[in-house]
Amino acid sequence: MSGSRGRRRDARIAAIPPLPESAVPSPLYRRVMAHIEGLIRDGHWPTGRRIPSENALVEALGVSRMTANRALRELAQRGLLQRLQGVGTFVAERKRHASLVEIRNIAEEIRAEGGVHSARILRRELAAAGAELATRMGLAARDAVHHLLLVHCRDGAPIQLEARAINPALAADFAAVDLARTTPAEYLIGQVPADEIEHTVRAVMPDARTRELLELPPGEPCLQLDRRTWAGDAVVSCATFSYPGSRYDLYARYRTQGRQPYTALPGGFAPRR
Repeated sequence: MSGSRGRRRDARIAAIPPLPESAVPSPLYRRVMAHIEGLIRDGHWPTGRRIPSENALVEALGVSRMTANRALRELAQRGLLQRLQGVGTFVAERKRHASLVEIRNIAEEIRAEGGVHSARILRRELAAAGAELATRMGLAARDAVHHLLLVHCRDGAPIQLEARAINPALAADFAAVDLARTTPAEYLIGQVPADEIEHTVRAVMPDARTRELLELPPGEPCLQLDRRTWAGDAVVSCATFSYPGSRYDLYARYRTQGRQPYTALPGGFAPRR
């Protein structure tokens, strides 16, 4: 029996390539992190794979238990690994990214990743804005707007809930758009380019309907992005996008030029003239 346990231990250690030499001095735990990231990136340890234990890492890489533990802990905090107490450490599903700066067509993003986009239309009607929405859009409460509610899916799995209102005065032909072929974002990007964008991001606990539509487990929060866009002085669209918290993150990248103030523009940030 002891011989079989030894062979299993040797096999676990053999599954871990040795720690490569580093030409740049860096803390040992960071070298272990970079090594594990490389194994995941190269497909040596694919998504969902249970990786070797801390003890196996210690033996195979020749590091202390404290070093191995810190490397795994920080990779888990970054979302690259998922640690389940009493079960083990697994390669986490890669999160999708949604841009905080650009207005992007989710169908294009999904296709660019090799996936298949589909959308379920839950609401599509021209109806009164109502008091709260009218205030946000600079309209009267009785003014009609296009109301939309869609679930966007990647390969059949829901990844975004879109609730949107569109000003028909700025999108006269929207009623004729085939939403099975064209997303609201794609239409607006092509027909009513935004001159100004406002974004608000928050983490929220979803209501029962949102949880059902996004197929969320109990207790999982959503990332919620609220967006308003303007053409000139008129509000074109108000939209709320809800994303599964465990499957998405929101990002932005900025380029600065000295100490100039910046204003948000489609596609990035640019100095205010």
